[in-house]
Amino acid sequence: MILTRYPHVRNLALTLPILIVLLVLFVFPISKIILRSFMDPGFTLKHYLHILHTPVYFRILFITFRIAFFVTVVCLFTGYPVAYFLSKLPPRKSNLLMIFVMLPFWTSLLVRSYAWMVLLQREGILNMILMKLGLISTPIKMMFNPIGVTVGMVHILLPFMILPLLAVMKGIDRNLLKAAENLGARPSVAWWKVFFPLSLPGVGAGCLLVFMMGIGFFITPSLLGGRTDTMISMAIEAQVNDMVNWGLASALAVVLLWITIFIFIVYDRILGLDKMWGEI
Repeated sequence: MILTRYPHVRNLALTLPILIVLLVLFVFPISKIILRSFMDPGFTLKHYLHILHTPVYFRILFITFRIAFFVTVVCLFTGYPVAYFLSKLPPRKSNLLMIFVMLPFWTSLLVRSYAWMVLLQREGILNMILMKLGLISTPIKMMFNPIGVTVGMVHILLPFMILPLLAVMKGIDRNLLKAAENLGARPSVAWWKVFFPLSLPGVGAGCLLVFMMGIGFFITPSLLGGRTDTMISMAIEAQVNDMVNWGLASALAVVLLWITIFIFIVYDRILGLDKMWGEI
């Protein structure tokens, strides 16, 4: 009776469970990490000062951004044609083919990374096929370098590029292309001048998701990367497990958090979050 008479109370009651979950599983752990980054055991800024005065952490951040950026570019150029093809199909066929896009989600991230280790090692399946075909005479080193990291991360993050692209492309009125062609534009020109600009919100959303997830990746770079491919998540793990320095690890995690928030704000300023899932 109270819920019916007071809609505000009803809305609060409906959202209360998810608020509790976010508070317990997100807000509390993040707050504890932020607090720990300033404690050793009393209040101190030494962890942040150590990061500022240690060039290796700036190099690790540069490597992290470089790998995440390159993975984002590869995902964009790979995922855009796939999303465009799916957007042109009837809903039934498009939904059926979406199973193959979602298929990686059905397998553990760790299992997929180990599978790529089997495929990419010097005596792996891929090198064996290339040598059988006579394309190479000696095995190519595709592991413990940026190649392995990029391949593994693209395989995992590609669906996060395709999904927002497809959401935006399905919302584009194809009659606009026909109108441009009726006005004398060639199909390629109509696509470039009409369709592509309207798909840019999907491009921005996909790049945002892939890049933000890429800078925090840990398992795949750890298994497929080398010593020169250390990302910030790996540095955090080393501080926790090897150095048992929770304060510095927390400070590095907070730096990564603020970088992610900054990227999110920049995206909102440039494109707007309301266009992220197809509002054009």
